[in-house]
Amino acid sequence: MEQLILDLLSQNIIFIVAAVVVILIIFRGVRIVPQSQKFVVERFGRLHAVLGPGINFIIPFLDNVAHKISILERQLPNASQDAITKDNVLVQIDTSVFYRILEPEKTVYRIRDVDGAIATTVAGIVRAEIGKMDLDEVQSNRAQLISRIQESVEDAVDNWGIEVTRAEILDVNLDQATRDAMLQQLNAERARRAQVTEAEGQKRSVELAADAELYAAEQTAKARRIEAEAEAYATEVVAKAIKENGIEAAQYQVALKQVESLTALGQGNGKQTIVVPAQALEAFGDAFKLLKGVK
Repeated sequence: MEQLILDLLSQNIIFIVAAVVVILIIFRGVRIVPQSQKFVVERFGRLHAVLGPGINFIIPFLDNVAHKISILERQLPNASQDAITKDNVLVQIDTSVFYRILEPEKTVYRIRDVDGAIATTVAGIVRAEIGKMDLDEVQSNRAQLISRIQESVEDAVDNWGIEVTRAEILDVNLDQATRDAMLQQLNAERARRAQVTEAEGQKRSVELAADAELYAAEQTAKARRIEAEAEAYATEVVAKAIKENGIEAAQYQVALKQVESLTALGQGNGKQTIVVPAQALEAFGDAFKLLKGVK
């Protein structure tokens, strides 16, 4: 039985070796790359190709997968660095950077420590950008500062095949002395605004009072003008009547006024006895005569 097996092996040794070689070639020549990675292939120690996701074929024993690079987005550890603003204020900036590798062939052959290189670059750029701005600008224009930092970092890491997807300034910390000084300044500004508001209110009150007085004066003037126009009209009517009817119209008006005055005097409160002068009796008589003559 053993002899039979040996005879079979000796007769088919060539086929067996060929099958083993084929299996080995398939095992060594086929590379399945995950969606989240890229493989860097070297041939005789030199860059040959970059394999993308899916099934890829290489030449066994000639090509070698030297690097398996993840292309997922990465986040650098949050970092803090000191910087001095344009107005000589020391601040501590907390930053966070996200990036991903687009061209692995550049990354693996041009930079050794990717995270360390990016962190150092970000720290230098942050200090440089903070030094161009006053403290108030750093606090109020944070979005603009972040945009400038991201652009500068992207330009710096472009040769490494890396894309900076996001850069964030998490916090801007100040020392206690600077905080106290800023608080005093804020309180002084609030007090100034309160005084300005109060002064503007007083000014507005004076303006409104002046407008009210002006309006009252205008209305009084209008009333006087109307009274004057009424008097002028009455005088014009009397004058016209005198012109048309002679002296009798004037005497009639005078007598009528006298009668009206005596009537008003008689209707006053507390007047039980009225002394009527002789001229009044004559006025009544003249008025009656004139009224009779008018009729």
